[in-house]
Amino acid sequence: MRFSNSYVGLGEVFYERIRPTPVRDPQLFLWNSSLAEQLMIPDELKNDSVALAQAFSGNHILPGSEPIATVYAGHQFGSFVPQLGDGRAHLLGEVLDQFGQRWDIQLKGSGRTSFSRGGDGRCPLGPAVRELIMSEAMNALGVATTRSLAVVTTGEPVFRETSLPGAVVTRVAASHIRIGTFQFFAAQGDLPSLDTLCSYAIERHYPELRTEGENQYVLFIDKVIERQIHLVVDWMRVGFIHGVMNTDNTTISGETIDYGPCAMMGIYDPQTVYSSIDTMGRYAFGNQPKIIHWNMARFAECLLPLIHADTNKAVDRIEPVIAEFPNRFETEYMKMMGKKLGLTSLEEEDRNLIVSVLNRLRDRRLDYTVTFDLLTKSLTSEAAASRMKDELGGHFEVWKERLSEQHMILEEVQKLMRQHNPVVIPRNHHVEEVIQECVETGGVTSAEKFLQVLRSPYEELAQTSEYQDPPSDGDENYQTFCGT
Repeated sequence: MRFSNSYVGLGEVFYERIRPTPVRDPQLFLWNSSLAEQLMIPDELKNDSVALAQAFSGNHILPGSEPIATVYAGHQFGSFVPQLGDGRAHLLGEVLDQFGQRWDIQLKGSGRTSFSRGGDGRCPLGPAVRELIMSEAMNALGVATTRSLAVVTTGEPVFRETSLPGAVVTRVAASHIRIGTFQFFAAQGDLPSLDTLCSYAIERHYPELRTEGENQYVLFIDKVIERQIHLVVDWMRVGFIHGVMNTDNTTISGETIDYGPCAMMGIYDPQTVYSSIDTMGRYAFGNQPKIIHWNMARFAECLLPLIHADTNKAVDRIEPVIAEFPNRFETEYMKMMGKKLGLTSLEEEDRNLIVSVLNRLRDRRLDYTVTFDLLTKSLTSEAAASRMKDELGGHFEVWKERLSEQHMILEEVQKLMRQHNPVVIPRNHHVEEVIQECVETGGVTSAEKFLQVLRSPYEELAQTSEYQDPPSDGDENYQTFCGT
């Protein structure tokens, strides 16, 4: 692998130089071969499981890698923590893929750093498997996300409530720059470092802004907002609940990051919360648009001193951008929901149709994925149409009438709907069953079988039906945990 280390060049105020802590007996557990191809990992490495285990456990530092732990701050459940940072992660460096795109390669669970805050720097096998399963599922669903290249078992126990097998997961991201990274330097009043970070982030993620004549910081904020709107709209499209939308888990690149307390919504209810630590429902499914708006306001606050030395003038420049967020989000959300219903262009009354259909799902406690899958099938299946008539009542006929006004071939409408309505998602009970089997048996058969289906979420494969069933209890008592 040909590593570069552009982030290292920013200066040591941005990170701590530290090597991963070696582990006793690393063994390759899961390997993402398609991602390895994209990253152009050399054959002599990817065909040697022992070498892979050594490299992606942190035992062997590959040539060109300069391991660091990055520093950042963040609002956690609304409360600001001035210093967080990589407490159990090591950024090995960056590689260019076959398309010339730059990717961070990071180990998680690779040992303590100065940012560990009393933690052991390790990761149990279960959360590592969860990260690979969920990130691969999200990528296949068409949602911007970090990826997982490998899970390596360590041969060492990790102690939480009980003793658990340990693991290291390799995360691949467009970058690990977070809102919290900017917050760290803004909180310290370190404007030179803040400006350096802005220049680096713009160069890496939004190089088109370099040629713009207007204030690049305002344009930068606007671009990040655009990415976040598209990301969260996609979360809402597939029923994803992040579970911990802290500012340190909001990336400038607009990728989903941190799959600890995440879950998928089954029964449609905007108030759905599964995270054990989200006791007030701050990050409930339906709150995610408001929270990302709040996070973007915190991001904009960081850059005020760079926008203008006069705070009032800086606020005047950025306030309209932040204030416009709800309208921008609503527009994109309604477009997305329209496509889930097969509407190629939205009329004003379509908003009422979308809201009424969603309210029907909520009131009758219908499954989000199943309902939209059946609606898609109902265009060519009498059985599906009959079931949807029963479930949606008069809203079904209103919807069908609206489709007829488009004068489109039903197969084309169905194709549009299928592009936005998956037939299968990583349902919580199946994710837990696979993780449990991996941990208890030390085998990967169940995970690989599950992943094969999840990587084709818009197609019905021979084994898809094994993972489509909603949980018998409706996930009534389901909880997720951060995994740390």
